[in-house]
Amino acid sequence: MIQTKTATLSIRNVTRRFGAVTALDDVSLDIAKGEVACLVGQSGCGKSTLLRVIAGVEDIDAGSVSLDGTTVTGPDIFVEPEDRNVGFMFQDYALFPHLTARQNILFGLNHLGRKSASARADELLSRLKIDALANRYPHMLSGGEQQRVALARALAPQPHVLLMDEPFSNLDRRLRDSIRQETSAVLRALGTTAIIVTHDPEEALSLGDKVVLMHKGKVIETGTGDAIYTYPQTAYAAEFFSRVNRIPARRSGDWLDSPLGRFPATCGSAGPVYLYVRPQAIKLNGRGIAAQVTSRVLLGEIEEVGLAVEGMSEPLVMRTSARSGLDVGHTVRVSIEPEDVLVFAADETARATLPRA
Repeated sequence: MIQTKTATLSIRNVTRRFGAVTALDDVSLDIAKGEVACLVGQSGCGKSTLLRVIAGVEDIDAGSVSLDGTTVTGPDIFVEPEDRNVGFMFQDYALFPHLTARQNILFGLNHLGRKSASARADELLSRLKIDALANRYPHMLSGGEQQRVALARALAPQPHVLLMDEPFSNLDRRLRDSIRQETSAVLRALGTTAIIVTHDPEEALSLGDKVVLMHKGKVIETGTGDAIYTYPQTAYAAEFFSRVNRIPARRSGDWLDSPLGRFPATCGSAGPVYLYVRPQAIKLNGRGIAAQVTSRVLLGEIEEVGLAVEGMSEPLVMRTSARSGLDVGHTVRVSIEPEDVLVFAADETARATLPRA
């Protein structure tokens, strides 16, 4: 018998409107016990509103929210935020400036005896390696140190679910990567059920056991990071999680004919389609379709090459970690393996409204 994880959080058909704006549109979602889920999407997609609904600081117009099998928001039911045992870590950390790091962590442990509360604070100070910061005030801490203290404070009451709203956005890139890895390790070591809101595709893919892509108040796709990146079910997801080249194609029997050659018709559409090809999937190997180099830009570890192909209105974008040595004006031959091609109907592609880089 295959055992399934118990859902700590169940969201069913939740809708939330603000006047004429529908911030959440019939959203349903399950988060399993011990699972780290990332809500990701562009600004205004509804992810922070959903977080506030789970916390109980935002009501809903329809649907229900349950924690550990108990409905906390639903028809004629509303459990106050302080009675939900939900942790919330804010984007700006919201540490109490007049309290030390240790006192901030102890703040939510008033329900415990002094000895138990002190032991819990000591445990988290040690686990997050911030013992030396215990008696410092927030203004004496760096951004990364404040983040760790805020995480410890949110974890201290052992919440059913920990909600984190853009927790790494105030950190510089190098520090953000290391703090993100540390946070992930702590959450998994403690078996904490967590929901992390982010607008960063890379962050969502690297952090989440489950990735939830939202757009205009709806959940567009849900899955593991690997599945949602490798096998996106919508053109919107394909464009959100990676830069892509859109290549027009038309069906010819069981094949799709395009300016880059013929590929198997994996899309059921009888009309025009687009092939979505990621820049790293384009290969220079002396065979395939002729292309002329239009640009070459060094981006540190990789270089980006623009390639004009007959029949295409825009140059292809190729990215490679190899130094190609190409100059603008060079003619090369490019090819793409069929397994690296994603196919979407043209009418669905038109709904992928992300700005193209």
